Amino acid sequence: MTTTPDHPTPDDPTSGRPPVVDRATWQAARDELLVKEKAHTRAGDALAAERRRLPMVEFDPSVEVVGAGGPVPFLDLFQGRDELVVYKHMWHDGAPHQGQCEGCTTTAWHIKDAVYLNTRGVSYAVITEGRWDEVAPYVEFMGYTEPWYSVRGLDAPVGDSMGSITCYLRDGDRAFLTYATTGRGNEVVNPSMGLLDMTPYGRGEAWEDKPAGWPEGGHACWSWRTDADGTPTWGGTSRPVPQWTRPGAGPVETLGRSGHCH
Repeated sequence: MTTTPDHPTPDDPTSGRPPVVDRATWQAARDELLVKEKAHTRAGDALAAERRRLPMVEFDPSVEVVGAGGPVPFLDLFQGRDELVVYKHMWHDGAPHQGQCEGCTTTAWHIKDAVYLNTRGVSYAVITEGRWDEVAPYVEFMGYTEPWYSVRGLDAPVGDSMGSITCYLRDGDRAFLTYATTGRGNEVVNPSMGLLDMTPYGRGEAWEDKPAGWPEGGHACWSWRTDADGTPTWGGTSRPVPQWTRPGAGPVETLGRSGHCH
């Protein structure tokens, strides 16, 4: 876990840490950084404009996926709206709840209600390659309220590239793949990462550029799993962090699968 360095003190000029200054000096430095932040925002807007102009791939939306109500055509995921955002959740066959993908669990946990997307004409769903008889109890355990579907056995562009965000457009009975992203592109669904970027110590990850003397940090997903005491660990007593909020979630003995951070 992130800990505050014992020494040197923040105002020690030999520490290599940011200097301690008065409010006016801080404000001047903050205003200078704001210029760069605004440029970054405008660059993001320009990328979004290019994203809206990407070519599309048409696919057959009549292919069936399996949800709480049984098999339905993929077109039903649009819920009558023209646009659809899907999170593709990785799955480990046969693994217990605590053994499912920690990164996907964290990402899916951040969207509890898609009502604002809905008001903009966009539907949201989670799809996974897991068998529905395994997925259904997991969704119930996690308390997810957004729709989940199994796409087991389906070909691209519906069931490929798990651990990603994918966008679709509907035109009547036709459907098109418009965009997909994975890795750090998924962070848009996980605002906790953006908030951590604003904090003094950042994400607590080793790859970050930080002042000398700051905590070194761990690997990119060091904090995705913890034990019952909140201590990050990848051992058999760990769970994906959001699971500890679930009623009845307690220490475990095995993850039921191998492999760590994806």
